[in-house]
Amino acid sequence: MSSSDIFIGETIGTAVLILLGGGVCAAVTLKASKARNAGWIAIAFGWGFAVMTAVYISTPLSGAHLNPAVTVALAIKNSDWSDVPYYLGGQLLGAMIGAVLVWLAYYGQFHAHLTDKEIVGGPGAQATSAKAVEAQEQGAGPVLGIFSTGPEIRNIAQNLATEIIGTIVLILAVLTQGLNNQGNGLGPLGGLITAFVVVAVGLSLGGPTGYAINPARDLGPRIVHALLPLPNKGGSDWSYAWIPVVGPLIGAAIAAGIYNAAF
Repeated sequence: MSSSDIFIGETIGTAVLILLGGGVCAAVTLKASKARNAGWIAIAFGWGFAVMTAVYISTPLSGAHLNPAVTVALAIKNSDWSDVPYYLGGQLLGAMIGAVLVWLAYYGQFHAHLTDKEIVGGPGAQATSAKAVEAQEQGAGPVLGIFSTGPEIRNIAQNLATEIIGTIVLILAVLTQGLNNQGNGLGPLGGLITAFVVVAVGLSLGGPTGYAINPARDLGPRIVHALLPLPNKGGSDWSYAWIPVVGPLIGAAIAAGIYNAAF
């Protein structure tokens, strides 16, 4: 694979991943969406199918890493870091493009949601819940969860551990499957299996933090949230933003070490 193929494949694949994954979050969250309040199961399966679709689209070009944690783990496993910058650059750019596409697809719903006084507050409005008040105090706006993750209980040690554990499960599943392209990406069956692993992680381990398990998936859309002209969007919770970046990278390194030692 050439460096241009890697960059283009990762950009396209990660954009599709975030478009569909962020899209299901928007569908479940936003006012005037037909899927509003569909719940966590819809989100978990939506992200799983997003991974599957993105993997099959990008595998011919880049091997479908779509996640800096996967890239780092494979670099450790193969002792080859030469292509890592192209993967990481494409993943971050693709994540930002995907987040912008979610905004465009749900433009009217974003406007309706963020101008509703019951949701964003206003004269005579009351906070919808204690959790909403806490989130606002922490700098997390009312639609930030569509773009990036956040904890239900803000505890640095627990939040970091949750992201590390979830990522270890994901990376071990990736590394122990049949990898094509000389160990640089998922094969056809691996894409399907990984999609269900993402669903499993979401259902079993996603409750505490929203399971980023992918630094680009969280950081790219968080940057877009900060830049988009959304009314009453609130903060982007930058004080938390390092956890879904550092946690998955630590988890990837641990998983790669386990793989090299045990397999």
